Amino acid sequence: MKDALGFIETRGWVTMVEAIDAMTKTAQVEFLGWQQVGGGLVTGAVRGDVASVQAAVTVGVQAAEGLGEVVAAHIIPRPHRGLLPILPLQKIPTP
Repeated sequence: MKDALGFIETRGWVTMVEAIDAMTKTAQVEFLGWQQVGGGLVTGAVRGDVASVQAAVTVGVQAAEGLGEVVAAHIIPRPHRGLLPILPLQKIPTP
């Protein structure tokens, strides 16, 4: 596992896509997937080294706020290796 996980939760799927797009263009992070949690809330996740994840989440939040509502953002440095397999994430299909 890489050194950190980063999450952004938004109200609306398009806003989350904007956040993930900005995150992956800003820093060397891997997009892990997304999860719709209900009530219009959608969470996207990335992983990478701590500095890259911090930069990506910061820029992702800014991008998402320009389009819609950010509900939460969080970074987990040095996550337990058992955490990733239990995350209920879906991938966005590659065209």
